[in-house]
Amino acid sequence: MGAGLLLTTTLVQAETVTIAALGDSLTAGYGLAQGDGFVPQLQAWLNGQGADVTVINAGVSGDTTAGGLSRVAWTLTPDVDAMIVTLGGNDYLRGIDPAVSRANLDDILSAGQEAGVDMLLVGLSVGANYGLDYKQDFEGMYVDLAAKYDIPLYPDFASGLRAAAGMQEGISEFLQADGIHPNAEGVSVIVAAIGPTVLDLVTTAQ
Repeated sequence: MGAGLLLTTTLVQAETVTIAALGDSLTAGYGLAQGDGFVPQLQAWLNGQGADVTVINAGVSGDTTAGGLSRVAWTLTPDVDAMIVTLGGNDYLRGIDPAVSRANLDDILSAGQEAGVDMLLVGLSVGANYGLDYKQDFEGMYVDLAAKYDIPLYPDFASGLRAAAGMQEGISEFLQADGIHPNAEGVSVIVAAIGPTVLDLVTTAQ
């Protein structure tokens, strides 16, 4: 009982944790009403868990890892305590060499490390359009970089959505008409799945 009361007191006294969500259209909330995107839904989910947190939407539609790297310095303002990095989807769509994407992500995480913020790296599961070697190199870069910087990895942004769909055909109900971006319901499923991992990030950053 005493330990529980002490923990509650500590949480009440803790300052609001500010998280910058650095990403592309998946983070930005492309094609969705203002409150339906990933960041506002994640904010609401975290608040629902009692977390004192502010999530900043640093997502830019169409951004590659190079675009994220060009923005990371001014995204990491002094009030930012933690950063979620969700980039690489547009690199894949453009067939960019995974070695280039890896180098950009490496520099982004290095900037976060230098800024002293806690980080969460979010990976992507991709198809084999460019061959199995490309797929393995692409997905593997997230695993390697998370290990290099000793930070948590959420292996696949859409894992919750895939699990809810149950099969490839069922995934369409969670997507917008373009077949790429999640709709509001899809985002809700994604947030429910990744939420506990982000909550751990909040706890670490307190």
